Amino acid sequence: MPRGDKSAYTDKQKRQAEHIEESERERGASEGTAERIAWATVNKQDGGGKRSGSARKATKKVARKTTAKKASASKATAKKVAKKTAAKKTPAKKAATRKTAAKKAVKKAPAKAPAKKAAAGKATQKSASRSTAAKKAAKTRAAKKAVRRTAAKKAARTRAGS
Repeated sequence: MPRGDKSAYTDKQKRQAEHIEESERERGASEGTAERIAWATVNKQDGGGKRSGSARKATKKVARKTTAKKASASKATAKKVAKKTAAKKTPAKKAATRKTAAKKAVKKAPAKAPAKKAAAGKATQKSASRSTAAKKAAKTRAAKKAVRRTAAKKAARTRAGS
């Protein structure tokens, strides 16, 4: 069956696609775009053509079963991980509150450190109980923030100079 062949679709699905295509044309979409949107919508609603060939039934059922099994297995592992992390986090919460109090005290004290070093310092303080991916993301955000701050200062200087 060549790509774009609609023989696997039922009459109802074809009518639905035709109706959607008409509405898209009324909204101002081009003919090709309207047709593409219509069939994409039918596929999304029904998961493709309903008429089945000899191989089509078996593959759809197997695919659904395997995805259902994978989903249930991943939920079970997610629950186990959540329980373990919940057990680990309780003593860490007290430490986190101490850290926030320490950060507030540091913020009140006037400190003139370079923007990049200060941002990196804050990121490392926060990331004591984070995963490596979270640490890396925090570090990247801090670096980008420092770059934006530097660019804003430079822009302000050029505006003041002109």
